[in-house]
Amino acid sequence: MVAEHERSLEVVDIPINMGPQHPSTHGVFRMVLMVDGEKCVDVIPHIGYMHRGGEKLMEAMDFRQGIGYCDRTEYLAQFSAELAYVMAVERLMDVQVPERAEYIRVILTELNRLSSHFMFMGAFGIDSGVFGTSFTYAFPQREYLQELFEEVSGDRLMYAYFRVGGLAWEVTDNFVQRCHEVLKHTQQGIRDIDELLTKNEIFIGRCQGIGAFTAEQAIANGLSGPMLRASGVPWDLRKDEPYSVYDRFNFEIPVGNYGDVYDRYLVRLEEMRQSVSIVEQALEQLPAEGPIVAEKLPRRLRTPPGEVYAKVESPRGEWGVYLVSKGGDKPYRLKMRSPSFCNLSALREMCLNQFLADAVMILGSMDIVLCCVDR
Repeated sequence: MVAEHERSLEVVDIPINMGPQHPSTHGVFRMVLMVDGEKCVDVIPHIGYMHRGGEKLMEAMDFRQGIGYCDRTEYLAQFSAELAYVMAVERLMDVQVPERAEYIRVILTELNRLSSHFMFMGAFGIDSGVFGTSFTYAFPQREYLQELFEEVSGDRLMYAYFRVGGLAWEVTDNFVQRCHEVLKHTQQGIRDIDELLTKNEIFIGRCQGIGAFTAEQAIANGLSGPMLRASGVPWDLRKDEPYSVYDRFNFEIPVGNYGDVYDRYLVRLEEMRQSVSIVEQALEQLPAEGPIVAEKLPRRLRTPPGEVYAKVESPRGEWGVYLVSKGGDKPYRLKMRSPSFCNLSALREMCLNQFLADAVMILGSMDIVLCCVDR
């Protein structure tokens, strides 16, 4: 009888399955949490539910057709994905992009950063328990941005607007005016989110001190973007390895002090203000006239043999395209460097010894895109 009683008091770790349909997993993602009481003692992430073989498919597409697959991979920062891809081809072909096209690319990419961060703010506020108010504040502002993207590209989601050597076509006649109108709404949206969340006691209680990562841990795990900067590392490709015309703008790189969930929110919030500043400067400097595509480009693009890696600072971090060509009109090999995938590698370490409920906040703070993870 004594032996049976002692056996009944044995401590057993319990596996808790979260996903792939759980609303807190931010897409088709599943993680198995091993818990001892309320504490996570192990986390096993399961990915691949959205794998479509995009990188392999792009090897069978010519250099124009492949642009559409970039949109479908990073579906919250499509312009960033398009930009990295066309930059890779341009470097192989030694193509000089016209100045007007470069400015328009930067404007759209930064506006796209804002729409992506609005999505994060809306979803993350719900994760924290501030009900649906964050979505109510964030999504009207995101809609203004989506309408502008549709006016320019003809599509609300899969833009396929950037081209090797420039842009698909000229922007609308009232593009500058529309950008200024959208920025007014955006700035109000940033203020609303700030007032709703930053000093909210519920939000602070759910975020501060959760999932903290030191700068050394962040670097060792290959983090980039807001995840890296929240840990105190001031690394941003737009400043440290400037591309396009980013070296012509004045903007700050926000960093965190503690590397926790709250810092990741604060860094993204300040990044939104910096993106507004970049767009305003770009609109002021935008050449009123000029070509929007490089001259003398053949209709069928062909690259010389070679290999290249092009990278941009997407809303989630370093988005890169490694392209190998043997000559011809298609990539021989193509690999995408996904910031969501790399950032997700730190999930287990961040969740260890945290409460079960905090695992939801830690995952939400990563702002992953599952098609970006799985490709």
